[in-house]
Amino acid sequence: MPQHPAPPESRRDDPAENSARGFAWAVPLMRAGYAGRGLVYLLVGGASLWSIWHGGSAEGTGEAMGRLQGALGTAILLLIALGMAAYAIWRAVDSIWDLEDYGNSPKGLIARAGMITTGLVHLGLSGLAITVLLGRSEGLGKTELVNRLLASPGGQAAAGIAGALTLGAGGYYLHKAWSEGYRDHMQGNPATLHLNLVLKAGMAAHGVVIAIIGFLMMQAAAYASSHEAGGIGTAFNWLQDKTYGQILVTFLCIGLLGFSLVCFVNAAWCIVPKADDRGLQTLKDMLNS
Repeated sequence: MPQHPAPPESRRDDPAENSARGFAWAVPLMRAGYAGRGLVYLLVGGASLWSIWHGGSAEGTGEAMGRLQGALGTAILLLIALGMAAYAIWRAVDSIWDLEDYGNSPKGLIARAGMITTGLVHLGLSGLAITVLLGRSEGLGKTELVNRLLASPGGQAAAGIAGALTLGAGGYYLHKAWSEGYRDHMQGNPATLHLNLVLKAGMAAHGVVIAIIGFLMMQAAAYASSHEAGGIGTAFNWLQDKTYGQILVTFLCIGLLGFSLVCFVNAAWCIVPKADDRGLQTLKDMLNS
């Protein structure tokens, strides 16, 4: 029988190769998380545009989830709950083991800390989907949570810090859209190449929403009132009151549909440096070649 040559020592002992094999299990978790995240923004953007088209107003995450009825609605809510839980776990794993290779520099540590915060937010969305599934969504809302935070000792300062961090996260997404930093961890292929402008617009729209939420949280902390603090729905309401608000909200909803596409593209083609094949070509490399 022919003898197959043993793998070269350099490859067998390559720490990068060993690391990729050791964390390969995290890749399906990441893909499930991004798919669930895409479902959330597809639901919010789609339901809001439908409501606007029929003379209503844009809706927040809880309201959009509440629209889901019947067997199909139950299935979608279950997928969202599982996907958001997977995304929360993925962000914790990613941060602890630095699977996206941000490093231990101050900038890298801030990015990794932000992953934990993002994971907690999406774990909350998983819980929201479960409460809607159980028919207990009445009385839930970020405004109520902010009220409780403001009433606790040191709550006003904590709300201000949380708002500043959220505002910073919005700025990060806007910078990522402007610099096209999302290309660094995205596989280069004809699909991602032709969707680049849509991905850029979707990332920017998400940054705008997050920045508005952060600004409103800081405002609530400054005035010790949660009247305008909340989530996506509150951001829509705040923007709606501005000049040409309905037009701005409509464009923002379209942008969130674009961000849902960003999530689905990541679910299919995101590259995890410490868990994927090191030979995969990124979209950045493809565009620069």
